Amino acid sequence: MYYKFNGFTQRLVGAAASTAYNPQGLKPIVSTESPALVCGTTTKLASDLPATDSFLGKNQVPDLQKFFQKADGLPVHLKRGVPDKLLYRTTMALTIGGTIYCLVALYMASQPRSQK
Repeated sequence: MYYKFNGFTQRLVGAAASTAYNPQGLKPIVSTESPALVCGTTTKLASDLPATDSFLGKNQVPDLQKFFQKADGLPVHLKRGVPDKLLYRTTMALTIGGTIYCLVALYMASQPRSQK
């Protein structure tokens, strides 16, 4: 015997196997037709494309690995020259400025207010 929950009486009641396994009359939907295309063009797979397509470009990873692994004594975050130095110094200035601002705000908050 199969049971299912009756929403009206709030109790379990006897039921057929098909209604017990698919409550509230829900039946599994199996589509026999393929879904409609979203776009009018088909998608090209990467394996179908020739390796000489222009949008793929040249693999730059080996060149960048050689550049960043050079033993020139510079840290990795300063290897690209002036833009890296500018970003590094700006970050350090903002960090030091923020720390000083926090310390000043803490000092002002720790002082008692004057009674007028």
